Amino acid sequence: MTVNKIPAKDRESFTEHLQKSTRILALCGAGLSASSGLPTFRGAGGLWRNYDATSLATPEAFEDEPGLVWQFYSYRRHMALNVNPNPAHYALAELARKRPEFITLTQNVDGKTQSEGQSSGLTAALDNFTDPIVPALAIPKASTETLPSTTDNTGADGGNNAAGPKDADISDATIPMADIPTEDLPQCPKCKKGLLRPGVVWFGEPLPVNTMNAVDEFVEDEESKIDLMLVIGTSAKVFPAAAYAERARHRGARIAVINMDKQDGKKCLAKGDWFFHGDAAVILPDILFPVIGDVSGHSSGSNPA
Repeated sequence: MTVNKIPAKDRESFTEHLQKSTRILALCGAGLSASSGLPTFRGAGGLWRNYDATSLATPEAFEDEPGLVWQFYSYRRHMALNVNPNPAHYALAELARKRPEFITLTQNVDGKTQSEGQSSGLTAALDNFTDPIVPALAIPKASTETLPSTTDNTGADGGNNAAGPKDADISDATIPMADIPTEDLPQCPKCKKGLLRPGVVWFGEPLPVNTMNAVDEFVEDEESKIDLMLVIGTSAKVFPAAAYAERARHRGARIAVINMDKQDGKKCLAKGDWFFHGDAAVILPDILFPVIGDVSGHSSGSNPA
């Protein structure tokens, strides 16, 4: 993958600061998992079946159309369960091993940060790996129509067809998707009557109090300053997570933004900070190498066994 060359002066100053940093905070957004093959649903093309993804991530949307919202999250969950962490996840996991006072804040729901053993502050983790959760939420299969071979290699073509139909991409509004009756959606395992909701924090909802208190204790520790904050793959616009960059700066942190979009996260920066433009899966293992070493031996992005 092509990556913008990091100016030597930026690399040198970041490396020098990184090597002497012990208390490190990372704020991670959807861009962290993009190289694993997970859509970010942000910016241009950030729609799911012509819906703004953020409009489905609310209690009101679930109340109005529980079947649609469940299908949206079931699709994302299915995608997440079928990819591996990418080099950026492995780099952060190794940083956590090298720097015990490093914590990760994320509102990602793909479970990839947690799966690499990082301490995830702002997270809603998937702890049930049954897929689908209920039969009605199974991803439909794409059409199995057999097309004439365009090569003289019909034997190989036949073998490829024998692999079976692929999952349909139900994020595409042109792909038919069933209306699921409420009674076929996930129900309370005890009473068998109450409708369950996806285990995530939606827009407009408070984050878990215990989690917020633990993060606040880290940030506001009067006896220890914060050395470095990494803002990775996020626009840093959604609160309360977005407020942590400024809070970390008040506690002494210098900030490094890693993002594919040249504008995202720049409001976090001040003189002496860093902006690294590119894919987090390429940038993070590179800039953290002086502390974490080589993480390229880990597999990434492909379907897990």
